[in-house]
Amino acid sequence: KHLLTFVTKNAIFLDCGIHAREWIAPAFCQWFVKEALSTYGSDSQMTSLLDQMDVYVLPVFNIDGYDYTHKSNRMWRKTRSRKSGSSCIGADPNRNWNAGWCTIGASSNPCSDTFCGYSPESEIEVKNVADFIRRNKSIIKAYLTIHSYSQLLLFPYSYTFQLAAHHSELVSMMSGASAALRSLYGTSYTSGPGAATIYPAAGGSDDWAYDLGVKYSYTFELRDTGRYGFLLPESQIKPTCEETMLAVKYIAAYVQKNLY
Repeated sequence: KHLLTFVTKNAIFLDCGIHAREWIAPAFCQWFVKEALSTYGSDSQMTSLLDQMDVYVLPVFNIDGYDYTHKSNRMWRKTRSRKSGSSCIGADPNRNWNAGWCTIGASSNPCSDTFCGYSPESEIEVKNVADFIRRNKSIIKAYLTIHSYSQLLLFPYSYTFQLAAHHSELVSMMSGASAALRSLYGTSYTSGPGAATIYPAAGGSDDWAYDLGVKYSYTFELRDTGRYGFLLPESQIKPTCEETMLAVKYIAAYVQKNLY
């Protein structure tokens, strides 16, 4: 009898579509999976990455909200959870994590688009992803979450203006990633800590993952800078995904060489 030993690989966790109306985000997760499957074996960087690491991909984080944007209200952002006694539906799943929860840049009003929820992880989607990441904390070395729009590469912190412990490494990593992205179509991305670069916002997934111990934790805000906003035309899906892929591959290669 042979004893099978399962070697647990280090991993990267990638999620898309935390916010329902940000349709380019789930498109990117699908693109990533397509690229991983079709270029493994021919693209040396992808092959090396997947030989050495696992990538967990959650293509649509906020599935009920996403479904609702297709059927009822294209600009819906939140989850679709209901609470008895309240006529307002849903919470903002990127204000619902236990990272400075509901202290700044989030609302305690259930009708608000940035409602933080009734407690941290009150939203089933957030709870399940948080449980998965906690359970696999020893192997998850990078957390990437894809949003739109603004053309930003953000890293902790958003719930405080305090700099992250690894601030200088995160800064240099992100300037490399934004240069890789820009190299294809000249699309310009700004990078920096969330609070100072976009606005203070508590309860975000990247801050939560970073505080949990996932050192390489990033939020992407994809195209564009406001001309189309959430209504990015279909013709921009392919170029957006192609250029974003370069940044993600840059980060993945860096993580691979700098495991901790």
